[in-house]
Amino acid sequence: MKAVVLESAERPVVYKEIDKPVLEAGEVLVQVKAAALNRRDYWITIGQYAGIRYPSVLGSDGAGIVVDVADETDKHWLNQEVIINPSNNWGESNEVKSEDFKILGLPDYGTLAEYVKVKAEYLHHKPAHLNWEQAAAIPLAGLTAYRALFTKGRAKAGDKVLIVGVGSGTGTFALQWAVSAGCKVFVTSGSGDKIDRARHLGAAAGVNYKAQDWAEELKHLAVGFDVVIDSALGNEFTKIIDLCNPGARIVTFGGTAGNIPAFNARPLFWKQLELLGTTMGTPQEFEAMLKLISDKQIVPVVDEVFAMADAQKAFDKMKDSSQFGKLVLTN
Repeated sequence: MKAVVLESAERPVVYKEIDKPVLEAGEVLVQVKAAALNRRDYWITIGQYAGIRYPSVLGSDGAGIVVDVADETDKHWLNQEVIINPSNNWGESNEVKSEDFKILGLPDYGTLAEYVKVKAEYLHHKPAHLNWEQAAAIPLAGLTAYRALFTKGRAKAGDKVLIVGVGSGTGTFALQWAVSAGCKVFVTSGSGDKIDRARHLGAAAGVNYKAQDWAEELKHLAVGFDVVIDSALGNEFTKIIDLCNPGARIVTFGGTAGNIPAFNARPLFWKQLELLGTTMGTPQEFEAMLKLISDKQIVPVVDEVFAMADAQKAFDKMKDSSQFGKLVLTN
């Protein structure tokens, strides 16, 4: 089969022929119709991720058709249209992942290929109203945003939600989830065009974080937030604390802008704020997310679709952070 292979530090993205996966007990083979990139994949290609192995096949997000199964008990999956939960071995606790937790697409071979093998327990039926590209966009970013917003952030109808960096995959999903739940959503971005697109998806307003007075502008627009979803951190993070209502939840799952500098912590405890970290999500949260998508007929935002053979072009676009939503590859 053909696959996008992480071949070496010098040749991180190579489209080449490799052996088709061989199934073991409990596994199924999915013919990948579409896959999507995540920031995780980009960090791996530039060597800024733990546990990198060569060669590897990247890709955590995928949708396709089950074409083979290892066990008779899984035969009902044959010829089914599915999406794959990339959050593997979460464990028994809903609060924290297990020591055996791993994400599809390193160390195990991932979805940027014609075929991928996964355990049958990570299969879910593709939402019927979505095409392959839209379905493939969901798994990693959708699940991360779902847990951040609802489990950690406890967002509910009427809450004022701030999404920092709305153009990312997680940012656009957080926006769609929050709007569907009846929240009043505000966004930040370094692009006026992305703010406009967020408004079309239901955001009440947005500000450009490159402006010196962005925090003051947000304070004027919203007069306090109940939930903040942030994947950047960095120097500007300290301003978020002042923007929060008493009892607000600040949820973070990334650090693209760097570490948080020293800041005055008194407002953190004086306003009874919660600063929460999260990673991926549980099997139950994945199912709940798919139910939300089907019930509300939500359509994920796909920025651009590439042929699998043109994966390098997709990685180049992710490097520039010019996308709004997800970058998808098709076979």
